[in-house]
Amino acid sequence: MIDAGKRFNRDWIFRHLSYNFEEANSYAIIGPNGSGKSTLLQVLSGAMEVSEGRIEFSRQASVDSRQSNAPGRDPIVSSEEIFNYVSISAPYLEVVEEMTLREFLNFHARFKPLLPSASVEMIVSEIGLSGAINKQIRHYSSGMKQRVKIGQAIFSDTPFLLLDEPCTNLDEEGIALYHQLIGRYCGDRLVVVSSNDEIEYRFCSHRINIGDYKK
Repeated sequence: MIDAGKRFNRDWIFRHLSYNFEEANSYAIIGPNGSGKSTLLQVLSGAMEVSEGRIEFSRQASVDSRQSNAPGRDPIVSSEEIFNYVSISAPYLEVVEEMTLREFLNFHARFKPLLPSASVEMIVSEIGLSGAINKQIRHYSSGMKQRVKIGQAIFSDTPFLLLDEPCTNLDEEGIALYHQLIGRYCGDRLVVVSSNDEIEYRFCSHRINIGDYKK
């Protein structure tokens, strides 16, 4: 990100943000409720454009300040291709509740490949929902649905993983499972967590307080 800013009407959500997000690192975007954490995450996902400055994605899913395709530098990914490199889990993103979990994961895999080591049955086992694999998701509890969202994101074969308030609706067992999955499957990926609860981002080695970029 290079001197990036995002505003709605006259209100700046963040401004003058220059930052390099690098592969095999984990970052936490922190700040109080309503401070703009989710907006920054949406910008990083490519779902929103910045209002000023620019954001560039390398083919390795790093977000950095490279300005050319000079020899030895990663080629820049176009805005139309960013979705191929990013997976995201967020409370405001819904799953297809009319499908069973098996149907939903098979459907999702048609649009975004799963990790080479993953199968639908393995994912369901890893998120602790084997007993509900053939049940429609609309009959799941809120915690079970959150496990589905996390599993969908983590087991997608993308180098860039975005997690917005990932422990929403999870109990202690679910939170422990979340950290286990991060440890097992995300060590070589770029992970960005948006949260105001340290239990969700305690593994992150870098922290960005969005309140530092309000002017």
